[in-house]
Amino acid sequence: MHGLEAKYGERIQFTYLDIDDPNTSELKRALGYRVQPHLFLLDGNGGVIQQWLGFVAEEEFVAAFEGVLK
Repeated sequence: MHGLEAKYGERIQFTYLDIDDPNTSELKRALGYRVQPHLFLLDGNGGVIQQWLGFVAEEEFVAAFEGVLK
């Protein structure tokens, strides 16, 4: 993910949530965050565009990011 952040970080905001961090409990609950890794692609209003559970190939993220950046 950090490599993708280096590539897309100027156009996409990356935020990391720790499943054990009680300070982010409200956001995790709102998103339906269940396990680590559980990744979300959100729109500018916080709506979920896409989400992934477990291992995901980098190409899947690139395709999703490029799709929303067009």
